[in-house]
Amino acid sequence: MTQHRLTLIGKPGCHLCDDARDVVFAVLEEIAAMPGAAGVVFDERSILDDPALAERYAEEIPVVLIDGEQHAFWRVDPVRLKTALAG
Repeated sequence: MTQHRLTLIGKPGCHLCDDARDVVFAVLEEIAAMPGAAGVVFDERSILDDPALAERYAEEIPVVLIDGEQHAFWRVDPVRLKTALAG
């Protein structure tokens, strides 16, 4: 299994961002429990702290990036996320 970097982009007070974070953490927990799991480096960024992120993603938050590539926005599908990280 390859180690990935997962970035969650959102902002405080965003209920969809809270939902996405819950899904991401649940999937990361599942992956960590898998035999031979290499792990995932998790990073969370706020569009309020970065004007470039705000300009790019303000209308799409929450956004999940895997290795710098956009994987999902608005809603995070746990099966799709787990497949992308474990595959």
